[in-house]
Amino acid sequence: MNSPENSVICSAKGCRAAAVWVLAWNNPKLHTPDRRKTWLACGEHRDHLSNFLALRGFLKEVVTLEEWEGRDAL
Repeated sequence: MNSPENSVICSAKGCRAAAVWVLAWNNPKLHTPDRRKTWLACGEHRDHLSNFLALRGFLKEVVTLEEWEGRDAL
């Protein structure tokens, strides 16, 4: 298990839960189409954060943290 200083935590305001989801997004007014910013989410906040980004047309992809980190190994 990760120690607290190495834990990846949820991006929701005030949440200290471990993140299990990666929400990849970009703002087309600011970023090139291939650029991906990320927010991290715990199970409880995944839908809330996804909806926030989706309503603005920013959400591009939602994957597990494990899957996202596995891409770096390729």
